[in-house]
Amino acid sequence: MKTLFEKVTVGGNELTNRMVMAPMTRNRADENGDPNGLMVEYYKQRSSFGLIITEGTAPAHVGKAYPGIPGIYTQSQVAGWKKVTQAVHESGSRIFLQLMHSGRISHKKIIGLDPISASAVKPAGELFTGSGMDPFETPKAMSLQDIAETKAAFVSAANSAIAAGFDGVELHAANGYLLHQFIAPNSNVRTDEYGGSIENRCKFVIEVLNAVAEAIGADKTSIRISPNGTFNDIAETEIEKTYTYLINAINGMGLAFLHVSNQFGFESIPFARKLYSGSIVANSGYADKTKVETAKRIIETGEADLFSFGRLALANPDLPKRLAQGLELNSGDSKTFYSRGPIGYTDYPTAP
Repeated sequence: MKTLFEKVTVGGNELTNRMVMAPMTRNRADENGDPNGLMVEYYKQRSSFGLIITEGTAPAHVGKAYPGIPGIYTQSQVAGWKKVTQAVHESGSRIFLQLMHSGRISHKKIIGLDPISASAVKPAGELFTGSGMDPFETPKAMSLQDIAETKAAFVSAANSAIAAGFDGVELHAANGYLLHQFIAPNSNVRTDEYGGSIENRCKFVIEVLNAVAEAIGADKTSIRISPNGTFNDIAETEIEKTYTYLINAINGMGLAFLHVSNQFGFESIPFARKLYSGSIVANSGYADKTKVETAKRIIETGEADLFSFGRLALANPDLPKRLAQGLELNSGDSKTFYSRGPIGYTDYPTAP
């Protein structure tokens, strides 16, 4: 019987356990998007996870979602990430960079540019722009040239990630960011080859994935999806048809893994398992209050090959040890999830 605590090989990397630190926005990068010493310590502390997936990282300046988000499009950003990957590797773990283009989930006050998206559809709600909350803006609908330039930005960012020492990258096609905006019919109302049918709405995602895999190797490339997700004003229809098409399209690529996030109203993990023959990283979603029991069950039954932890990884830098030894778990403080500095970031205690 498989367990959370045994070794597993993913994308050519032998991992010390099946526990993954999930990607989580933390807003601790410098204002220019450079990773800093505090981030080095944060990731190093959590290197007992078999695999770390970083917070969402902008592949281009126009793809930066929030203040304090790191990037991977300048030499100083690459240099900052090199310190992170070195610290994680020296501590015995492996680390993938999550590439997150925000699309319409940004603001001119943050990037100094008009946000871009599949279509000129303004998302409901508001976001923090640095000095306060501002309503979202209507994004610019991407031209075919914008689409080509964005694909090139993903490829460049993936190459930079490998140069920075990452073991691979994860494309963020979930949670209402740019790739997800192309998939969802409420944010993609295009009438050209990238809109309308399920095949057309998935086309950009598949093209980006193929381009990145060709550049750095499929075994260093992965993707995260959240079927039926509603975060960032996304509304999806024909969930099974859409994601059956998408998963079948990527099934034979030889990717490192498919990262699947469960959403309310749709059981994505068993759905993906029936379709996908490669390695699956499962995330049971924010609403799951029995995360540890869920993780053990999913691994033991083979529904997934690895399991990613978010809030528990924040509050428990040594979560693999705590679970293996049945130790008490720390609770996370949601008030400090997105603040600045070490409080609620690098100050969570480890077990003796």
